Amino acid sequence: MLFLGSGFKEGLKDPANRLSSWVGEDCCRWEGVACDNRTGHIIKLDLQNPHQFSVTGDLLLYNKWSLGGELRPSLLGLKHLNYLDLSMNNFGGLRIPEFVGSFRQLKYLNLSNAGLGGLIPHQLGNLSSLQYLDLYNGFDLSIDNALWISHLSSLRYLNMMGVEFGEGAHWLQALNMLPSIVEVCLSSCDISTILLSLPHVNFTSLSVLDLSNNHLNSTIPGWLFEISSLEDVDLSENLIWGIIPPAINNLASLKFLDLSGNQFLEGKIPVALGGLCKLKHLGLSGINISKNLHELDEVFSGCIKNGLETLYMWDTQLSGYLPDCLGDFRKLKSLHLGSNSISGPIPASIGRLSALQDLDLWNNKLNGTIPENLWKAYEASFIRPQLELFGGCHV
Repeated sequence: MLFLGSGFKEGLKDPANRLSSWVGEDCCRWEGVACDNRTGHIIKLDLQNPHQFSVTGDLLLYNKWSLGGELRPSLLGLKHLNYLDLSMNNFGGLRIPEFVGSFRQLKYLNLSNAGLGGLIPHQLGNLSSLQYLDLYNGFDLSIDNALWISHLSSLRYLNMMGVEFGEGAHWLQALNMLPSIVEVCLSSCDISTILLSLPHVNFTSLSVLDLSNNHLNSTIPGWLFEISSLEDVDLSENLIWGIIPPAINNLASLKFLDLSGNQFLEGKIPVALGGLCKLKHLGLSGINISKNLHELDEVFSGCIKNGLETLYMWDTQLSGYLPDCLGDFRKLKSLHLGSNSISGPIPASIGRLSALQDLDLWNNKLNGTIPENLWKAYEASFIRPQLELFGGCHV
């Protein structure tokens, strides 16, 4: 495989000499290379940096093991390639080469955090066999028109977190033409507009939709409630306004729902929310709920209490006493009700939450003593040491 061992390799910068095994004729033994057992053709090229960059990671080690340089078209000699991973390297703002769109058998493409920049080439739309596409971006990738995504008819997973979407990118129209799509992450993409309705909802296999940390300035779109397969919806940190519609009960498979940080979303919580029996995470923090907690009794007396593990409702202008029914949330691991106007004592029923690991009641108007059974749960390590209760005190 001279085009791989010489042409492609010669274009790369490899400070850690990761590709030192790329010598000789038995390319199937080379680092990062996998071959078809029957034909001997190279089908997989995995050059992901083994020392991935993270906040807690070793930056020097990451830099040393990062590949860089050029991505030469000699790679096209791998005509049977179905898996390509160049993630977690640093190509210094190099544009994604247009020739990547010529790997017609490619099923898996991961270019996340590879230091690639510029406009994503429309030629990627030629990858009709592609099932997995990860362009998660820590650099400056952008997209002007997303309609090329609609040609990826086999796509199941799409991650474009951090990619800058231009105005009129038609991203929703593109996604709606993908009948097999299961997971979509378009978080932090500078998206500001979203269609409120669609003539026909086609992407009915969708399970995960993450549109968090954008600039969506609208009500919650109606088409969302037509996708009954949804299990995970994250619309947090946007500019969504209006109400949470009763149609939320159409999403019976929902396990994760986060609407936190949408400060213009009105506080009317539909009773239907309490009927989401499979819900494990509910994030409503930063929403102007402005209710007495007992006005939410009907919501939280539904089957939602049987499976909920995390409930975030800090800074929502809640008032009133903590209800005894909180003790019925037996699977609750994390409860955040801080920065509200909740008053009165902490009910003893909270001590029944044997799964509780994280309790935040900070910055309220609570009084009285901490129930003995809550202390016992804390001493038994049911609750983490960052238990926050009265004022700014940590116990």
